Amino acid sequence: MPPMDPGDLDFGALMALESHGPDVYVGISPDYPWGRVYGGQVVAQGLRAASATVDEDRHVHSLHAYFIRGGTSSEPIRYEVDRIRNGRSFVTRRVVARQSEGAILNLSCSFQVVEDQIDVQESMAPEHMGLPEDGPNEDWGLMGHRRILQETGHSASWLRILSDLGDDRVLHDCALAFLSDDLPSNASASSHPRVIELAMDHEERHKSFMGASLDHAIWFHRHSPVDEWQLHDFRSHGLTGGRGLASGEIFSQGGLHVASVAQEFLFRELTR
Repeated sequence: MPPMDPGDLDFGALMALESHGPDVYVGISPDYPWGRVYGGQVVAQGLRAASATVDEDRHVHSLHAYFIRGGTSSEPIRYEVDRIRNGRSFVTRRVVARQSEGAILNLSCSFQVVEDQIDVQESMAPEHMGLPEDGPNEDWGLMGHRRILQETGHSASWLRILSDLGDDRVLHDCALAFLSDDLPSNASASSHPRVIELAMDHEERHKSFMGASLDHAIWFHRHSPVDEWQLHDFRSHGLTGGRGLASGEIFSQGGLHVASVAQEFLFRELTR
C-alpha cells in the first residue's frame, strides 16, 4: 500500500483498517511534510482498532498513549489488540502499533457502557477567544485550523476535521484523538526562552530544535461532532530535562466541555 498525500484523503478512508486475522489490523499513512507519521494519526488508528473489538454500546472514555519511535509512511502500520478485560460496565484494551523496526506506539484504552447519571460541567470555555472566522486559515491535510492565540506558554485554536464524518460515533472519537495531538507541542515549545527571544515561527523552530511527542492522554467527557469547529485551549506547565508538559481542554462552539488532554513533549535545543 503506497503512502498518500494527506490533502487527497478522506478521514474515513484513513480510519478504514484492514483485518489481518483475529484482533490484528493494518492501516496506511499519508506522506506528511515533516517526514514522520503524524502521532495523532497513529493514536486515532489505534483507537479505531481497539473499538473494533468492543460492543457498540460502549464508548471510549479515556486513552493513554506512549510514542516509542517515529513511524514512517513508506510502509503500513500493524495494530495488535489485546483484550485485557471485558467487564459489565468497563472494557479495557491494549494496542501495540508496529512497523518493520519494531513497536512505534503502546496504547491503553478504556470503554464504558452509557450510564444515565448526573452531568455537571465545571470547566467553561474562555470567553475572550473569539470565533473560528477570527483566526487565520492554517488548514493542512485533513485538519481545519484557525489559530486565535499564541503567546508564551499558551496556544489556542479552533480545529475540525474537513471530511464529513456522518453519525459514526467511533469515527468522531478517532477524529478528536487525531486533532488533539496538534496543539500541545506549540504550548510547550513557546515556553522556551530562545523561542520567545527570537519570535520563532514553526519552520524556524524545526531548524533549531528537535521535538517529538512522548506520551499523550485524553479523557472524553461528552460527545460533540468533530467535523464542526471545536476550541482547543492548551497551556504549558514548563520545561525540564528536555521535556515539556502541556494540558488543555476541548470545547464545542456551543461551550460544551468535550474532552481534556495532557501531553509530554520532547524538546531539545540543537547545537548552536
